[in-house]
Amino acid sequence: MSGALDLHWRKSSYSGDNGNCVELAVVADGRVAMRDSKAPAGGMLVLTPADLREFVVGVRAGEFDA
Repeated sequence: MSGALDLHWRKSSYSGDNGNCVELAVVADGRVAMRDSKAPAGGMLVLTPADLREFVVGVRAGEFDA
């Protein structure tokens, strides 16, 4: 993704210091980039706002629990 280094990454104020966090950044076209805070150079997902909302609903419902 072009300009990925220029993104302003944010982490939730609810995140602790345990390192198990995701960071989000708004992309110029309105999509949202998401990455693992432990591995910021390890890649990112870029989602539409609707896809991000659906992902959060799934997380809250436990769909991704091991």
